[in-house]
Formats: sequence, C-alpha cells, structure tokens
Amino acid sequence: MGNSLKAIAAFVPSNECQKYLLEDLEEMPVDKMVDLSGRQLRRLPPHICSFRELVKLYLSDNNLNNLPPELEQLQNLQILALDFNNFKVLPLVVCTLKQLCILYLGNNKLCSLPLELRLLQNLKTLWIESNCLQCLPEVVCELSLLKTLHAGSNALRTLPAQLRCLQELRTIWLSGNLLSEFPPVLLDMPFLEVIDVDRNSIRFFPSLAHLPSLKLVIYDHNPCRNAPKVAKGVRRVGRWSEETPEPRKRSGAVIEITLDEKPSPPPATKPEPE
Repeated sequence: MGNSLKAIAAFVPSNECQKYLLEDLEEMPVDKMVDLSGRQLRRLPPHICSFRELVKLYLSDNNLNNLPPELEQLQNLQILALDFNNFKVLPLVVCTLKQLCILYLGNNKLCSLPLELRLLQNLKTLWIESNCLQCLPEVVCELSLLKTLHAGSNALRTLPAQLRCLQELRTIWLSGNLLSEFPPVLLDMPFLEVIDVDRNSIRFFPSLAHLPSLKLVIYDHNPCRNAPKVAKGVRRVGRWSEETPEPRKRSGAVIEITLDEKPSPPPATKPEPE
C-alpha cells in the first residue's frame, strides 16, 4: 500500500506530496548523506540542493530523466547514484560536480556521454552498465584517475585505442557486450589487474601472459577455441581454465582474487570513495 501511495504522489507536484515522498527531509543530515532511492521521484526537489556540505546523494530506482540546475551547488559531493532511472542523456549539471569520485549511471537509456564529462578529473569509479552504448565514449579515456570501469550489458563491439591512456585503470568489466574479438587495446595496458569479457562473441584469445599486473581474467560464455594464456598465479574463469597457465616471467608475490570479488549490480549500500 505504501508503494502504491508513493507512486500516486509522484504524479502530483504539490508540496504536500513532495513532503510525503521525502519523509520530511528538510534539514542537512548529520552524516552528509541523502538516500532517496526507490521513492518514485520524477524530479529532484530543489531544496535538497541547498545541503551544500552533502557528500553522498543516492537517487537510484526512481523515474528521473532530468536534474535541476541547482544541483551545481553541491560542490562537495563525492558519490552520486543515478542508476535505475530514465535518463536518455546525462544532465550537464552533473559534470559541474568536480569532487565526484564515484558515479553510478547504470540501467538507464544512455546512448552517449557528453564531452563535459572530462571535467570530472577526480572520478575513480564509473558505472555505465546496462545502457544503450554502441561504442565506449572516447571522453571516458580522458578521466585520468579512473580505476574501475563497469561497462557491461551494452552493445560495445570494440574499445577505443585511447583507453591505454588510463594508466590508473585497474579493473574493467565488459560482460554482456558484442565483442567479436578480444579488444587489442587491453594488450597494451600492463597495469590492468581484472579483465572481464564474459558473455561476448570472442572466438579466439591472444596470450595475456605478458600483462605483469593481471590477477583475474573472466572469459566464460564465449564461443572461443582456446583459453587465454596467462602467467602463473593468474586466475582464469572460463572453458579450459583448469589447464596450467604459462609460467610467470617476473618475480614477486601474486595476490589471488576470488570470484566473490566480481561486483554484482550496485547494492543498496554503495561503496565508499577511496
């Protein structure tokens, strides 16, 4: 009954209905976090943007397709969750939030990302999974501090060569795309630790044994004829993964990553910025 009332209230733009949806959230929370996930919101109430010390704002699982220009006032924001909404384009006001470290854009209807995204030079984690991207926007390659990129469940067929410029990138998740070959640019990224190309259309895997930082490669559910060769201690998940990998050609300990460390879709409690 409560969800039904919220769904009805979301269509009524009166102050009383907005107060009901926000549960009387009128003052800056002590923990500098506002979570309005799953409130059936069709617009973000502008008074939320008056909380200028806000650090975390969760707007997941609503009916948003735009954001108010007042959002620019939140210059201390580090985490912004816009996943599971109805965005067809990313509101440019998001690109003014220069302290953002984590940005969740998954499960929307995005076909591209604006060039202004390059202004988010503190961004370390970007979730753009489950959108309508047919190519990885090249502007992503300008996010110099990016460490984690989730781009699964789109329609990607290749990756831009400029991706090699992201020397801080450690994990890339590309599951559920349309890759017909292993992206060549990944072979030139020796700093990568986790590569996930699960559920694509890759028929042949080149050797990955030369990637000194690699710890985990997930290549299951591809029509491949071979398993990727990897250095000793690197974990593989896929067909023939039990075969002995190539010996490691450098000294040093290898930290193994378990399957449990592959992230599922964004949880109710989002990870903190590093």
